[in-house]
Amino acid sequence: MRCLRRIVVVVLAVLFLFGSVLPSCPAQVAPAKRPMIVAHYMPWFEVDAPTGRWGWHWTMNAFDPKLIVNDRRSIASHYYPLIGPYDSGDPAVIEYHLLLMKLAGIDGIIVDWYGLSAVYDYPIVHRNTSTLFEMAAKFGLRVGICYEDQTVPILVNLHKITGDERVSHAEGELKWLRQNWFSNPVYLRLHGKPVLLSFGYGGLSDAEWKRVLGTAGADVIYLSEHRKRPAADGGFDWPQPQIGLAALDSYYGALKQGDIAVPAAYPRFHDIYKEAKAQDGFPRILDEDGKTFRLTLQRAIDSGAAIVQIATWNDWGEGTNIEPSKEFGYRDLETIQRLRRGSGRSRAVSPADLHLPLRLWGLRSREVKEPSLKASLDAVAAALASGRTSKARAILNRLDRAAEKAD
Repeated sequence: MRCLRRIVVVVLAVLFLFGSVLPSCPAQVAPAKRPMIVAHYMPWFEVDAPTGRWGWHWTMNAFDPKLIVNDRRSIASHYYPLIGPYDSGDPAVIEYHLLLMKLAGIDGIIVDWYGLSAVYDYPIVHRNTSTLFEMAAKFGLRVGICYEDQTVPILVNLHKITGDERVSHAEGELKWLRQNWFSNPVYLRLHGKPVLLSFGYGGLSDAEWKRVLGTAGADVIYLSEHRKRPAADGGFDWPQPQIGLAALDSYYGALKQGDIAVPAAYPRFHDIYKEAKAQDGFPRILDEDGKTFRLTLQRAIDSGAAIVQIATWNDWGEGTNIEPSKEFGYRDLETIQRLRRGSGRSRAVSPADLHLPLRLWGLRSREVKEPSLKASLDAVAAALASGRTSKARAILNRLDRAAEKAD
């Protein structure tokens, strides 16, 4: 679904490159401080065990995950998760993801959210996002929302709402967010206000966004993609494969004094759309053995922005994932650890500690047959969340020794 928005993105990017939206003088940034690093998170993956079917984001109606070749399921991605294809609603998977982020030095997540309507997989995305809020609170991570307002014209086309109800529908979604998630203590905030992103320009128009926010928009920091909409407080960046890394200069150069910027860091762009026959696909942004991620993340940290967004944690279809994979292992998380230390964050956590959440995830599957394990595994999770990796490792080693004796 995300691929359909990139036609609009490339038009905006060309405008940036040719200076039609550049200010007369570049923005002045404050000296680099330790920013909040958040990872854009996709909660949309489904596997057959809990749902009876494999979701579109693993198959794209072209791949069959039931097919296993060389110990790998056939999935809609050029890359393969270290834990294999998973269900985004699995608490053990969410725990694994959030603990990896915590150990890497990531402060929170921005969740791709499609609203409250009961169409397509939107209810699954909403349910999984609710679970993310619950579990993030346990591990001391922040959660923000990126609202996919492309859902509005989709609902009109499905005759779920009328064209005259576009604004009122989005107002209802925002009202629900205010009443439920914006007030949550773990919600991502800046200057004391909840942060809300919207993706692309294929949904609400600039004028409609202004009406949606209305006078109540003052209590929210609203950020639009790439450029600042008239009703927005600033803009967040995103990979632009049609332009590549040159787009970074466009984004940073177009910032205006006083606008809130959320620059993006990303490892590569390598989508599977052409192979899946979903569309022609986009040019690649090369991984360059990790150089792309190091460059984009360092530049984002050095920009002086209060928030840096990693794009993405787990968009496997577009190949922008930093979640550990068979191809890259923990490399990108180790990069975050190193740069975090360089920006003034002192942590005793080591690259070797990044392997501990995988061991915990592997043991969670035994809980059904061995309920007595739960207390020990919960203690491991709590220790990892608080940075007590030696304690977590000691418990895991003890459990391994006990399992060996039982065998």
